[in-house]
Amino acid sequence: MTDRELEPPGDGELRASPLELFFDLVFVFVVTQLTASLAHHLTPGGLARVLVMLAVIWWMYDAYIWVANALPPRTHGRRGLMLLGMGCFLVIALSVPRAFEGGGETFGWAYLLVIAVHTGMFATAGVRPEAVARMGALNLFGAGLVIAGGYLRGGPELLLWTAAFGLQLAIPYLVDLPRFQLRADHFVERHGLVVIVAFGESVIAIGVGIGDAELTGALIAAAMLALAVCVGLWWAYFGSDDEERAVHAMARLDDARRNLAAIKVYNLGHYALLLGVILFATGAKTATAHPTSPIHLPEALALAGGTALFLCANSAVRRTLDLGPGRLRLLAAALVLAAAPLGTAFSPLAQLAATAAVLALAFRAEHRRATGAAAAGASAREDVRGLPGAVAAVAGVGEVAGVVEAGEPG
Repeated sequence: MTDRELEPPGDGELRASPLELFFDLVFVFVVTQLTASLAHHLTPGGLARVLVMLAVIWWMYDAYIWVANALPPRTHGRRGLMLLGMGCFLVIALSVPRAFEGGGETFGWAYLLVIAVHTGMFATAGVRPEAVARMGALNLFGAGLVIAGGYLRGGPELLLWTAAFGLQLAIPYLVDLPRFQLRADHFVERHGLVVIVAFGESVIAIGVGIGDAELTGALIAAAMLALAVCVGLWWAYFGSDDEERAVHAMARLDDARRNLAAIKVYNLGHYALLLGVILFATGAKTATAHPTSPIHLPEALALAGGTALFLCANSAVRRTLDLGPGRLRLLAAALVLAAAPLGTAFSPLAQLAATAAVLALAFRAEHRRATGAAAAGASAREDVRGLPGAVAAVAGVGEVAGVVEAGEPG
């Protein structure tokens, strides 16, 4: 069978392919490595390093979602390039723990190859060659900053990697890609799958925190409560059919506005979501390791801050795509942060319990409000349909008369 025979048939529904799901498993390892790095260096400096590493990695990982949206990996050539990119991301993940301690150059060269493969694939996606050349040149310049930082190490490395991240933020405004036809169904689905695999890291962190300790009642309770919080974050993202509504919201936009919305919601917005998951997983790892003893402030803040950041980013995403109100989620984020002292004064078990309770109450109230609004709307429609014919006719005549009167000269 030739590559041409494997081409997708027309413009039907585009779903994530098994190879893309396989690709996501490498990203799970990236998240695992970043979580482990933050857990070992839970300081402002350690957090800054994770912020920058996640930023530069996620930018190019998301770029592969864009290129798979335009070029589904259904030919042998595309699959080979995707597998090459996957291998490079694996090298990047392996170098994360030592990226600021002597392994930054390995990170940088693997990152350069990731960009080269992506640019080569994107050049065949039907985008204007000038735009591809400009985007590729800017990405390669960013890779140069990452490589140079890897050799310099320390403060200069952090500065150059931050500059690379800043350049990435500017690329969508420096490269004109209005004619790129983004497929909303595939794009939304792929990002949902990435969030799912990130949640998997939280579950792994729970298990790593427990290790080979004896399964006491407190340990089991902490694990279940940490899982309950993770389920709450899952509900925030998936529980209100937001994925399906996001597809419709994106599909209604023209190409240029859809591409900008994709940058805001699925690149920047999901960067914040993933950072929230990493912070929560870091806190959960400590919480399950010592469920009944007070924990230090950084661990308590990671546990609370990760949950709160996820809720805030999720609210921003919903507001941008007009998926529903987010005030209750913002209130829940504030209450979760307020519960952080429970971990330092009493135990992470108490903090987890309070966090899970806040999420449950917030989503229950949100559901009841949405149900009430839907019932009120249905009742109003029934009332209109139930008007007697004569009353409806009189109302219609009144409307016509009002229009005619308004249209008469004074």
